[in-house]
Amino acid sequence: MRTIIFATGNENKLREIREIMADIPDLQIISMKEAGVHADIVEDGNTFEENARIKAETVSRITGTIVLADDSGLSIDYLNGEPGIYSSRYLGEDTSYHIKNGELIKRLEGVPDEKRTARFVCAVAAAVPGEETRVVRGVMEGQIGYEERGENGFGYDPIFFLPSYGKTSAEISPEEKNRISHRGKALRAVRKVMIEEGIL
Repeated sequence: MRTIIFATGNENKLREIREIMADIPDLQIISMKEAGVHADIVEDGNTFEENARIKAETVSRITGTIVLADDSGLSIDYLNGEPGIYSSRYLGEDTSYHIKNGELIKRLEGVPDEKRTARFVCAVAAAVPGEETRVVRGVMEGQIGYEERGENGFGYDPIFFLPSYGKTSAEISPEEKNRISHRGKALRAVRKVMIEEGIL
């Protein structure tokens, strides 16, 4: 059984990651906490890619092992890309997503459908000791809805409307979300790179 650390403490995110990577035989994905790593990582990059790289390389240096990390967020065109790389820290790190979602809906009050375009972005970095870090990106396009809808997913999912489904990403099944999501696309891309280069 091979073990890879995923540099996150977010249980919802870790569950998604394990579901997406579940078809790789003899691979165990563990969190930083499960690996006994308690580093306070400063994400001071200017892009999703830079922050993913910082997290993966920091934990890889500490453990001397292969580490995956992601940085992801919501980018709203009408708000010039906000909240972007500050998605998890928008309105404060401890602010509930119900409040964050409500504030974004309020900021888009009166904005028509065609100007409510947005996307979820996910960059995944694979840090391998002694090698160049690989970084890939996945994107899921959509719009900002007018209210929170759905019980699946987490974070901004209840306000992220998918026109082709007529639903938010919190209303579709976890399996379908993993198939089309920014994180699913990025993880499948990094997995492909790692398999092709003999890392996995």
